[in-house]
Amino acid sequence: MKELPERYVACIRHVGPYPKIGGAIMKILEWGKAKSLIEFPQTALLAVYHDNPSVVEEAKLRSDACITVPEGTEVDGEVHTMRIPGGLFAVAHVEIDQDEYGKAWDKLIDEWIPKSGYEPDYPSNRLCYELYLNDPEKHPQKKHLVDICEPVRKGG
Repeated sequence: MKELPERYVACIRHVGPYPKIGGAIMKILEWGKAKSLIEFPQTALLAVYHDNPSVVEEAKLRSDACITVPEGTEVDGEVHTMRIPGGLFAVAHVEIDQDEYGKAWDKLIDEWIPKSGYEPDYPSNRLCYELYLNDPEKHPQKKHLVDICEPVRKGG
């Protein structure tokens, strides 16, 4: 469990299967580079998920590829800004292959959180997200280092 800060981000929306968000991630990175807004590690790269895939049909799932930006950053075209609320989150720090994201989420949501004494914070204005911590192309085994962040509250 971690207290995570509020984040102000510029985003590009992706609608469709969550695993296909990669195109939107590449677009937001290109946009940020063109605006000289990316300076790792100060800039965070995230994917925010708005819908429960067990309730919403895959073709209608909404997610946002995001980079942190200073407040007041001007956006254009398909780029929008939003605040990602902070607070208490269950955070799974994982080192995974590209095809293991779903399994990592399932383990956090279905196994770890139920045993923790906490529960997902639904309904809430807080969003679940992935925080990307590396460039997989630079990892010796091409692994993705990711913090999977699920808003939680004390179980009742």
